[in-house]
Amino acid sequence: MNNNNSLDYKALFLGPNSENSNAFSEILNSLFQDHVYWRKNFHPEDPDVITSSVKNDENFKYTLEKMKSVFDDMSKKLRQNATPWHSPRYLGHMNSETLVPGLLGYFGAMLYNLNNVAYESSEPTSIMEKEVGEDFCKLMEYPKGWGHICADGSIANYEAIWYARNLKSLPFAIEEVEPELVKGKSKWELLNMPIEDIINILELSNNKMDILKSHSARSLATEIQDLGVWLVPETKHYSWLKAADILGIGTHNLVPIKLDNHYRMNLTELKNTIDSYISKGTPILGLVAVVGTTEEGAVDYVDKILELKNQYAKNGINFYFHVDAAYGGYARSIFLDENYNFIDKNDLKNKFIENNIFYNKNLNWPSEDIYNAFKAMKYADSITIDPHKMGYIPYSAGGIVIKDKRMRDSISYFASYVFEKGVEVPALLGAFIMEGSKSGAAAASVWAAHRVLPLNVTGYGKLIGASIEGAYNLYDYISNKKYFTVNDKKVYVEPLTIPDFNMVDFVLNVEGNKDLNSLNKLNEDLYNLSSIFSPDIYSNGFVTSHTDFSMGDYSDSPLDILQRLNIPKEEWDKVKNLTLLRACVLSPFLNDPEVFKEYIPKVESNIIRKLSLLVK
Repeated sequence: MNNNNSLDYKALFLGPNSENSNAFSEILNSLFQDHVYWRKNFHPEDPDVITSSVKNDENFKYTLEKMKSVFDDMSKKLRQNATPWHSPRYLGHMNSETLVPGLLGYFGAMLYNLNNVAYESSEPTSIMEKEVGEDFCKLMEYPKGWGHICADGSIANYEAIWYARNLKSLPFAIEEVEPELVKGKSKWELLNMPIEDIINILELSNNKMDILKSHSARSLATEIQDLGVWLVPETKHYSWLKAADILGIGTHNLVPIKLDNHYRMNLTELKNTIDSYISKGTPILGLVAVVGTTEEGAVDYVDKILELKNQYAKNGINFYFHVDAAYGGYARSIFLDENYNFIDKNDLKNKFIENNIFYNKNLNWPSEDIYNAFKAMKYADSITIDPHKMGYIPYSAGGIVIKDKRMRDSISYFASYVFEKGVEVPALLGAFIMEGSKSGAAAASVWAAHRVLPLNVTGYGKLIGASIEGAYNLYDYISNKKYFTVNDKKVYVEPLTIPDFNMVDFVLNVEGNKDLNSLNKLNEDLYNLSSIFSPDIYSNGFVTSHTDFSMGDYSDSPLDILQRLNIPKEEWDKVKNLTLLRACVLSPFLNDPEVFKEYIPKVESNIIRKLSLLVK
């Protein structure tokens, strides 16, 4: 292999028309044959259990035929009803082509049925998951960190509150068990201890961690009520509500922060909210910034939030800081050079050109805000990152990474039949995660993808760049199109906002319409004709998703786009809901100008045909 060559991610997908099926089949068969020989080579002297006479039995033959029939039926159901993520015509939910290394990695490890809860039952894939966690740490610049794969981003978010809840309650446990370590601190000071200080004190606690945890919020639910509120942007994923419920924080203590016109957390609102709670003597348990919101792809001002956090720290106000980058976390790879150093802003464009990140060498991404937000992520206490989103890995593979490996002690459990406390093993996972049994195949899937595509500008950066450029192609198309002509009427189309990442939301409205309910119905109806709920998805030339912005969740943020569509504010005040179409441009092919030119006229024609049924 020529190490001077660069990676071409187009070789790593099966392709819209299965263009790479031969290479896929070859590796797939090789993995299966290796597994077959692995079985045979474990005591090859043992005789066959399933003998020729067994295979010739009529019941045996009947059973095989029945199994074949079931799989014929299953294949038919899948082909008829599965969503066609693989096509560039699909501009909907945050799913797309999956990487061949991820698919083959999952298949190869699945044959061995390894359970990563315990090293004893999963040595190969536990080591792989350990290395994936190290990959996450390199991606986020966490030299002392630790990470692992979990079922999804929701589980990762649960773990974030789990860490925050346990760590922030431990100072009171220390005051009870070893008071000399926090001597002279008031209750308010204990509630506002920095996470790093808590961890450092725990190391001085003379191996009394188990006793301390028995005096913390883990064991005493009464401790939780004093910990304060958990702040999230209005763009929060619904898993944060579940997390507050499950972990006893209470959904009433989950406080949403209003947004600005870019659908990012409004910093003035954030400061005012913190000041309000502090003035009432209510501590801030934790704060979440989102990198890649699920409805808009927005990236919060992580750097400016950290500046604000540091200002409060100078006045003795400290809280846990988590970045929910389930969707956008992998995008940090585009900012890292081949040695995993964050690329200087002045060198970024040249690095992009050197590594062929964008077809359009003058693409205006990232903005200063986006660059600074990704750069500041390394200061968060923990980060959610999902391989099965922008990692292009098959489900299910979420992930979380923590800044300081020592944080694990605050949530650890040890089951004697699974792992022995105090015994050092190369990859101990089960003691520090929320799940019990977990798939080793998922770890192998992510591991294989990371080995082929490094998490920097030379690897995943190219794939992330393709997705971003594809989104900008779509955004530019919508912005320049302005309207469709349908039955002698103009149907205006407006993008929600310029993409922070790779998601393009847009809204349509018939010329002259000022009724918000009518606008919403048009977009809802177009979605119903362009989604998995349409009568025949496989004759559908354009497939998308949609979302709703309610006043209860988004305050007045939608007023900007409504104004551009000539909908009066009084309509928003009355209806309090906006329906949008939502395109996550994960396709790794729509960045190519020729591919985009091939597909967008087909998409446009399909939209006009559907609108002609709706606009009379």
